[in-house]
Amino acid sequence: MLSLQVAPHPFGTPNHRIVQELRVPRLARSRILAAALVLLTTPVLLGAADGAAAHHSPPPSSSILIGFVGGFVHHDNPHHGPVFLAQHMHQDAPQGAHIQVFENRHRKTAYLTILHLLDTNHDGVLSHEEKGQARIILFGQSWGGSAVVMLARELDRDGIPVLLTVQVDSVAKPFENDGVIPANVRAAANFYQPHGLVHGRPSIRAADDSKTQILGNYLFDYKGTSLKCDGMPWLERTFIPGHMHTECDTHLWDRIESLVRQRLEPEPANLAVAPRP
Repeated sequence: MLSLQVAPHPFGTPNHRIVQELRVPRLARSRILAAALVLLTTPVLLGAADGAAAHHSPPPSSSILIGFVGGFVHHDNPHHGPVFLAQHMHQDAPQGAHIQVFENRHRKTAYLTILHLLDTNHDGVLSHEEKGQARIILFGQSWGGSAVVMLARELDRDGIPVLLTVQVDSVAKPFENDGVIPANVRAAANFYQPHGLVHGRPSIRAADDSKTQILGNYLFDYKGTSLKCDGMPWLERTFIPGHMHTECDTHLWDRIESLVRQRLEPEPANLAVAPRP
């Protein structure tokens, strides 16, 4: 299924300010068969190891929302933003929506899951129509933010469009490039904080400006914040408090949820516009 800012501070506390700034090759049958094989033979992986919230067997033109947690966080850790967002979306998601959170190292499983979900007639081949009905939204934090861009790039090679990508304090692994958004992505947003040993990419750009709208690079500054992050390990509290705050800041993830819901609105209301304050 598939699926800020101007002073004074529109997002409230903590202080935030804006920094502003479909190739359609035919999928090889083997990829789709591989996806089906993974789903049939590894139910524990999708049902337990990954997928904090999920709906299965989507009808045509439904939405696919895929999230990635950062670091070595488990997919079902409720203290982390992608899980928080998935749980909220799960409560009143559009009918037939598939919502699932993965660990960032399981990007391949997420990719195969999307192929399987799009193959609505289960013939092992994605038709032009099946690709065209894709309504995919990808979101992630830290290494999960980088996983979002890498997965979007894989889908681009298959000619599969993506409605929206959202990166939160995105950190690339070696040999990954999380700064250039591929042309199959309609809109992209980047949220980051600049402090500490680990801090996110401050800017993303489109590979093709005529295909992708960069909604913005949004700075969240947690210096001096009184924000509490329950359930976080002491190492994060001590060494990477700013990065940690992007995991647990429900205000930030509420803003992302609003953006995601805007993108899920049916056309023509689903316009590439920046999130409202």
